[in-house]
Amino acid sequence: MTDIGKLIKTYREKKNLTQQELAVKARLGTKSIEKYESGEQIPDTQTALKISTVLDLPASELLEHEYTVRHAIDQEIMQLITVLGQEKTKVILRKFKELNAEDYTYMMNKMSELNHDQSV
Repeated sequence: MTDIGKLIKTYREKKNLTQQELAVKARLGTKSIEKYESGEQIPDTQTALKISTVLDLPASELLEHEYTVRHAIDQEIMQLITVLGQEKTKVILRKFKELNAEDYTYMMNKMSELNHDQSV
C-alpha cells in the first residue's frame, strides 16, 4: 500500500465509510477506490480532489502524496531511458504491457534468475 493509499483508507475509515460508499459519494467506481487504497493505481489530480472533498481531507495533503509518487516514477523511467536508450525502453514497456499474468510471472522469475546468476 502506498502512502496515498494509506491516507485515503485512514480518512475513509475515520468517516465510517465503506469503499463502495466513498465511491458513490465521489462518483467513482468501487474498483478504483480498491486500487487506490492498495497502491495498485494512483488517482489523478481531479480524482484526488473528489476524494479529498468527500473525506474532508485537505486536498494539498493528498496531492502532495500524489506528486511525490508520480515524481519518483518519472525519475525511474528517466533513469531507464538513460541507461537503455529510448527505443529499447519503448520496446520493453510495449512487450510487458502485452503479457498476461502467467507470462508476466514467468518473465519476472527469469529476470530474477539472471540477476542471481550474474551476482554469483
